[in-house]
Amino acid sequence: MKSINVLLSKILLLLLVPVASCMKYGPSQTETFLPGAMGEGLFIVNQGNFMYANASLSYYVPGSGKMENQVFIRANGINLGDVAQSMAIYGENAYIVVNNSGVIFVIDPDTFSLKGSITGLISPRYIHFIDDKKAYVTDLYQEKITIIDPQTYLVTGYIPTPGHRSTEKMIQWENFVFVTCWSYDNKILVIDTRTDKVTDSLKVGYQPSDLLVDGNGKIWCAAAGNLYRIDALSRKIEKIFPADADGVHIFLALNATSDTLYYLNKSLWRMGTDQPATNPVPFISLDNRPYYGLAVDPVTSHIYIADAVDYVQQGKVIRFSPRGDPVDTLTTGVNPGFFCFK
Repeated sequence: MKSINVLLSKILLLLLVPVASCMKYGPSQTETFLPGAMGEGLFIVNQGNFMYANASLSYYVPGSGKMENQVFIRANGINLGDVAQSMAIYGENAYIVVNNSGVIFVIDPDTFSLKGSITGLISPRYIHFIDDKKAYVTDLYQEKITIIDPQTYLVTGYIPTPGHRSTEKMIQWENFVFVTCWSYDNKILVIDTRTDKVTDSLKVGYQPSDLLVDGNGKIWCAAAGNLYRIDALSRKIEKIFPADADGVHIFLALNATSDTLYYLNKSLWRMGTDQPATNPVPFISLDNRPYYGLAVDPVTSHIYIADAVDYVQQGKVIRFSPRGDPVDTLTTGVNPGFFCFK
């Protein structure tokens, strides 16, 4: 019986060899995207699934009907990696932060072609540019923020954050960068960009996530299911707005004139940045779905809401007019979670 099993195993192996030799582990050829061919538009960063390495990049041109998925792998012939977290454009380059792969890919935002990569990172989350020679990168698992050179793609230093191992969103006001400490933390750190040192901190609710600054120099932070309005100059909390998020991640965005705040908490809510209280009814009522991201066009104020659907199949992005009317529904990659306007 044993000899028969061995013989059958050898026959099976021989049958499998031709199949294995023909397997392809990526696209056989790349595509060329001509500069300017797609036009000004919006990058949609699709996280993919943790440990599946199925992150992807989509590009959409509003008003034209042009929507292209998988543009990174199509342009470069390699996968984007595991959990694409965020993206930023600075100068002539676009920087895609891939969290679980520990890398930042640098691409041409017009052709999507790869120009280089930044490595030596553990679990990068977001990138913020100080100037042509310096940028900060937050991290999920390190008690330090990495300093990189955007031109050479090299790590040039670190900003220690003792006691805060999970740094997240960053915004800048004058010479200071404010950073949320997200995982099991309740602080916003203040970094002096002239010395690259933490000089102050603010206590907010637990799990501070999203962070932005409006046109009046007020910092808005989502934490512990509430909205915090902080004066950037005095670094004092001016008001806490109950958002009744029940532990749901709140996404923040501003309109084109930075005087209207949008926040995504199951439905979409809108309020003036100088309002004394939140509105009692949502601006756009949404059904009970896993909404995964929010953005507002900095020019037209059109609204984009990401829908993860079931976290497995291709996601959706719904585009609304500034008045809240639905305009488009786009099919994206798996788990669309971040937007970057070009």
